[in-house]
Amino acid sequence: MRNRSSALVMTLYLLFLMVPIYWLVNMSLKTNAEITGTFSLFPRELTFRNYMVILTDPSWYMGYVNSIIYVVLNTVISIAVALPAAYAFSRYSFMGDKHLFFWLLTNRMSPPAVFALPFFQLYSSIGLFDTHIAVALAHCLFNVPLAVWILEGFMRGVPKEIDETAYIDGYSFPRFFIRIFMPLVASGIGVAAFFCFMFSWVELLLSRTLTSVNAKPIAATMTRTVSASGMDWGVLAAAGVLTIIPGALVIWFVRNYIAKGFALGRV
Repeated sequence: MRNRSSALVMTLYLLFLMVPIYWLVNMSLKTNAEITGTFSLFPRELTFRNYMVILTDPSWYMGYVNSIIYVVLNTVISIAVALPAAYAFSRYSFMGDKHLFFWLLTNRMSPPAVFALPFFQLYSSIGLFDTHIAVALAHCLFNVPLAVWILEGFMRGVPKEIDETAYIDGYSFPRFFIRIFMPLVASGIGVAAFFCFMFSWVELLLSRTLTSVNAKPIAATMTRTVSASGMDWGVLAAAGVLTIIPGALVIWFVRNYIAKGFALGRV
């Protein structure tokens, strides 16, 4: 009886979570007239015009391309920087290590609006405004501390004797770190990469402030759908559906690492 009640509650909870996604898909298959004129659980006039607009209009599909480029760049840079930093925090004690670790986390606590103007002025001065690398580097401000915090928890769980044994066997540090140590914390790397990807993908303020045309992300494009005829709700809903797909694919590919990460790491 208790198992049935638990299953029922979980089913209702999952259905409740799926309602916004279902309604988004439902809207994306309707015309604007149907969306604004009637209430219906299913499209009365099924249409794929909204998706065709996105897939054929460069101002729409290039937003996805730009977002994927700077998000992947940011994830790679964040993980590459966080790995040696987390190793240092997990293996060595030095003056001010706890204060430095806390300072890194305060960057994650600060709202992006605090750094929008300094980044804008800096990148405009050195010619990086409206480039993918500009957004990728700006997102490192909050993704690197997060990745360091996650990876440090995984690395602290790896016995130091493994490091010493590798040195005795003649391994150089780069060889030991890449061939032995990184596979041991692969779950942590997967979890850190997942969160870096997600936070960079959904961030809007910095990506919108630091781009205008060439590197404008899809999130910024979605906020500019008002025309002379009003809000294009169908196209906006279709864009929202397509925006969910990259995150779902990332979750699918790193699902095993995420499960281990929630069980073993700081997450």
